[in-house]
Amino acid sequence: MKRQNVRTLSLVVCTFTYLLIGAAVFDALESDTERKRWEFLSEIRRNMMRKYNISQEDYRMVEIVIIENKPHKAGPQWKFAGAFYFATVVLAMIGYGHSTPVTVWGKAFCMIYAMVGIPLGLVMFQSIGERLNKVASVVIRRAKKYLKCHRTEATEMNLMLATGMLSSIIITTGAAVFSRYEGWSYFDSFYYCFVTLTTIGFGDYVALQNDQALSTKPGYVALSLVFILFGLAVVAASINLLVLRFMTMNAEEVRRDDNELQSASHHVLTLDGEVVAVNGKLLAGHVPMIHDTEDCVSVCSCTCLGTANTDLFNTSDYHGYRPPSSIASLRVKRASV
Repeated sequence: MKRQNVRTLSLVVCTFTYLLIGAAVFDALESDTERKRWEFLSEIRRNMMRKYNISQEDYRMVEIVIIENKPHKAGPQWKFAGAFYFATVVLAMIGYGHSTPVTVWGKAFCMIYAMVGIPLGLVMFQSIGERLNKVASVVIRRAKKYLKCHRTEATEMNLMLATGMLSSIIITTGAAVFSRYEGWSYFDSFYYCFVTLTTIGFGDYVALQNDQALSTKPGYVALSLVFILFGLAVVAASINLLVLRFMTMNAEEVRRDDNELQSASHHVLTLDGEVVAVNGKLLAGHVPMIHDTEDCVSVCSCTCLGTANTDLFNTSDYHGYRPPSSIASLRVKRASV
């Protein structure tokens, strides 16, 4: 089996194993808390219904009203600032779910907008990531020259470390900013920044949703958009390096396999009608060559190409043997002597 096939199969097995491990860990960490929260909320609902004499239908209606009013507590979501924020998270494939189109035309335009905008955004982030890698390589080379290192070129590992450090700086700085403006704990802010820049976008934490920030805090809105766009570009630079490294390894293995096949094709032997490489591997079937010895005789006295059963060139023992050119040139048509 080729190494590329082995690698693909190994990746599939590792991915599914990773999924199973993740499911088991999340089950162990979250299932018990989920059960306790559900029991607590169910007890509160029963107490409220009993205290205020609310029927099941009325309580359900209250739940619907609360859920539907949740997006409106942050103020207008579809004025230009909010619409620009929504368009950004669509193009960046974050998809918080804090606000969604309601009208038919809005949903239709959202699909068309995403079909064109997502590829455009991916190309843009990829291009910015490549430029960032170029700048990082120049900085690394100059730093190595200043430090008088023996090798001054920027390696892939150097670039990955540089983009990793820059990503860490952006996430930690953004977490401090959002913790101050949103009132979240620093860990929750860090969690929000990580989920945003990795385009997971759960939507449990969404910036610009308190105190009508979309309308009253334009500076904070601009800062949030810059954080999303620049942070995604830096993450794209890191992903670009990882993908490039993987593709380089794959190309090297393909080139190595091609070289081995070419080397094997140049060193083959013909034995008993089979083409066999020098390492003993059967390459292909081969039809044995049968020389018409009755039409050929040798002008030399040994009659090596005649019909006699000689010890040197017996056609029954040497199937497919091609005589050297010096002997082949001595062949002549049979003539009476």
